[in-house]
Formats: sequence, C-alpha cells, structure tokens
Amino acid sequence: MKILFFSRLFYPHIGGVEKHVKEISKILIEKGHDVTILTEKFDKSLQDSEIINSIKIIRIDNGKDDWFKKFRVWINVWNNRKLIIDADIIHAHDVFFWFLPFRLLFLTKKIFVTFHGYEGNNIPNLKSKLMHKMAEKLSNGNICVGDFLKKWYGTKPDYVTYGGVDTIQNSLLRQGFGGQAKYKVLFIGRLEEETGIMEYLKALKELQKKKYKFEIVILGDGSLRKNAEKFVLENKIKAVFKGFVKEVNNYISNCDFVFASRYLGILESLAFKKFVFAHYNNSIKKDYLEMAPFANFISIAADYKQLSLSIEHFFKNERERKNMIDNGYRWVKDKTWENLVNIYMNLWGKS
Repeated sequence: MKILFFSRLFYPHIGGVEKHVKEISKILIEKGHDVTILTEKFDKSLQDSEIINSIKIIRIDNGKDDWFKKFRVWINVWNNRKLIIDADIIHAHDVFFWFLPFRLLFLTKKIFVTFHGYEGNNIPNLKSKLMHKMAEKLSNGNICVGDFLKKWYGTKPDYVTYGGVDTIQNSLLRQGFGGQAKYKVLFIGRLEEETGIMEYLKALKELQKKKYKFEIVILGDGSLRKNAEKFVLENKIKAVFKGFVKEVNNYISNCDFVFASRYLGILESLAFKKFVFAHYNNSIKKDYLEMAPFANFISIAADYKQLSLSIEHFFKNERERKNMIDNGYRWVKDKTWENLVNIYMNLWGKS
C-alpha cells in the first residue's frame, strides 16, 4: 500500500507531530508499506528530497508566513500531484487545507486527517473551528489527539488517541525521593507561555525558600529562553538548558519528576514511572489536560503557587504518589506506536 502523509513539519525538525508521523511511518514500512512525507522545507540547507529510515521525504518551499502562502502551498502540492495520483491512502496531519482545492479533482482518493492540537496559546476562533469542520466533512475519517477537540471544535472523531511511546520501560524511581535531598527535575517542551516554563521555575523558587534543593534540566527552546536563563541566574536555581534533543529517554530515566504539559512528554514520562506536574494557563489547555484519561495520574495546576504546593504535597505523601505513578504506568502500557498504527489501519479500512 502506498501512503502519502501531509505534515507541515517533519524530521529533522523536532516536535510532537513530527515524532508521531515518524514513528508510525517506520512501523508501516516494517509492515511492507510504502510511505512518502510531503512537508515544508523549513531550512534552506535541507535537500528537496531524501530517504531516511526508508521514509521518502519530499520538501516544498512555501516561503514566508503571509497571506499568499496558501497559494504557494497549493502550487507546490499541484506540482507534486503524481504523489497524490499514485497514493492508495492520503493522510493529512492537521494541514488538510493543503489538499482542499484538489478534493473535487480526486474524488475517488481516500483522504483522512489527524487533528493534533490547537492554535498555540490561543482560544480557537470561528475560522479555526470551520476549518476543522470542513476537514472532517470532506475527509473519509479522522483521528483526534485528545478528547478536548470534540468540545472546542465540535469535531466528531472516528478514533481518539493521545500519542504513543516506545517499548515500555521497567524503570524504577530513583532512590532518595523525599526528605531534603537534591531533586533532579526535567522540563520537556517549548519555552513558551503555553508550556509554563516560567511558572515551573517560579514554583522551584518558592520551594527553595523552604530549603528544598533542585537541579533542573530543560529540554526545549523558544522565545522565553532568555527570560528563563535570566530567572535561574538571578534566583540561583541550578539549571542546564539543552535545547531541543532528539531522544529524551535517558533524561527521563535519570530524573525524579517531570514538568510536562504536552501529551507526548506526559506519556513518555508515565512509561518510565515518573511523576508528572502539568501546568495550564487558559481554559482550552485546562480541558486539554483535565479531559485526558491520564488526568488522575498526574498533578495539574494553574500557576506557580499551586505547582509549588502540589510538589511539596507529593514529596510528603509517598503512598499517594506511588499509587498515581503505578496507575499511570498501567494506563500507558498499551499506548505503543505499534498499537497506534493499528488505529490508523482500522481507520483506513485495512486492518
């Protein structure tokens, strides 16, 4: 079976959607299928086409983000229409609009869509909701990453997922969790307002006042990096900024607990039996976290004061913490990429 994925960004760009597409593509290829990714050329130094892990990658230069960009996208997709003609399955990851003008031209083609999230730090506007609804109606089926999409976009999903993890780890908690030891903390995510980087750091500052000691490794980058670097320096928080990294498993396995507010980081942490503290800063992010089936297995807070109180609470309540970790691990055990591929195959009617 020839599968064509549309994804705005893809490897070597690092992100949740990029990893999602890469992992399911690898498994589909192992199963004997042919996978091609049509994606943006986000870096001029990248090749227009190449093969990585047997995944065929075609990169199109859509230019800068302006009003005319959608027309450049459509021209580039049309120039690559042979990919559409040859494909048995076309699946868009969020960017269904790439295929929109060609839907009537390829009525017999099966087109599907995965809705991965929402518009950064913004509450969805009418245009966003209409685009989701249009993609739902014009596609042959969809996958929603998160139940919150039903509430906020009115989407009716064929399947709901929260992503996947690699082979489940039998990692144990590091010894010494509790008391006044130095805690190893890991932050996973972009350094932006919506991921709560500054709130997490403020929470550590509050706890330092109570003589707790921390060292934090920060995986990610973004517009708040300089602010974060300045804050840890001024408040004498021991922190290492690693930027984006390709593999997070070693970092997760060597920490005491994790700051993460995106599904992929949360699932990966649960798979390593690490306790997760998640932050939200608006109503859609609140639902994003609280409507997820793992919500009872992590700590969710709105600001640094709640975060600091929650962290201290779980320091002091080992049994409660361990029960939540064990329940989270049991929930995530079958959320593998292999099982996620089965969901895709069922959606496509190829199970």
